[in-house]
Amino acid sequence: MTDDKKADLAGPGIGDYAELEKILPQDYNSLLSPKETQIATYAVKDYIEQNLCKELNLIRVTVPLIVDVESGINDYLDRDGSRTPIGFHISNDHNKNPIDAEVVQAATKWKRMALKQFGMDIGEGLLTDMRAVRKDYFLDHDHSAYVDQWDWELAITEEQRNLKFLREVVEKIWKVLKGAETHVQELFPQLKNDKYPDLPDKLTFIHAEEILDRFPNLPRIQRETEIIKEYPAIFIIGIGWVLEDGYPHEMRAADYDDWVTETTSEDGQPMHGLNGDILVWNPVTKRRHELTSMGIRVNKETLKKQLEISGQLDFLKLPYHRAILNDEIPLSIGGGIGQSRTFMLLLKKAHIGEVSATVWPKILKDMCKKKNIYVIE
Repeated sequence: MTDDKKADLAGPGIGDYAELEKILPQDYNSLLSPKETQIATYAVKDYIEQNLCKELNLIRVTVPLIVDVESGINDYLDRDGSRTPIGFHISNDHNKNPIDAEVVQAATKWKRMALKQFGMDIGEGLLTDMRAVRKDYFLDHDHSAYVDQWDWELAITEEQRNLKFLREVVEKIWKVLKGAETHVQELFPQLKNDKYPDLPDKLTFIHAEEILDRFPNLPRIQRETEIIKEYPAIFIIGIGWVLEDGYPHEMRAADYDDWVTETTSEDGQPMHGLNGDILVWNPVTKRRHELTSMGIRVNKETLKKQLEISGQLDFLKLPYHRAILNDEIPLSIGGGIGQSRTFMLLLKKAHIGEVSATVWPKILKDMCKKKNIYVIE
């Protein structure tokens, strides 16, 4: 059981194509044609972008695909170094003024710096149409090497760094996602289907510690699966802090989300963390389905604490980290909502490749065809 828990901390994906073949649905028929799928995808995309901006007071801004390695601004996703970015050398000016660059894995740190760059005041924020490459994912039904996210960031005050404010923001995001579901079903009524129930109106908020208390012997994904069977849409609070079994719920980078701050559950129990994930039950795949990871960002005190825990205090010399220590960039809350993950869920698709054009191994494409699943090529 210990090895199962350790293996479950990072590196998403099922990890085995024989297992994936068992998981893909046996009786699948898409509710939309390929053409309808494209129209519906962009209807959802437009709705979510417009309404995230409205609910959270955001403006849409440009976002980099590549960043300078020396900036320290790329996202390493986990603190164990298991997922690394694609790097390349730009031999600019005959190598007299070169740049070592990386393809972004997410825009998490860049967004916080951008709040200052674009002159955002408290209560103002930004929304990006982010594209990234994550080469270390196992490519299955809901993980691809190509990543598209609505990455957003909002400037806040020190007084807003609490669970109450976190919950208020999460509920606004859920309102947008539910609204997008209603909107696309009005355009394509066949998506209103008894076989695949709609998302619940409300999220259930639950701490990672509370889930472990319920299922102490299960690794993380199995714990999530069991709790989602009971509550089909949840926000798990406090991802990154080491729990009573000696493991964090899931590995999280030490330099953006705050997972170390002490908090209290609704029944008065001591907890940790000002971040979390929205997960739902996917009735098509009959599996847990993560939609977004988000959180209140570290301040200078919690940044140092988390880097000390992760053994990465050397990061404090990098520009992004110095900007936090020197109060040069705003306190903030932010997150990334998976675009293709959201389209897959709301359009009742069995595979993320039905809504996202990227690369897949032949074994997966052949497996999908046998099950009436056609990925975009």
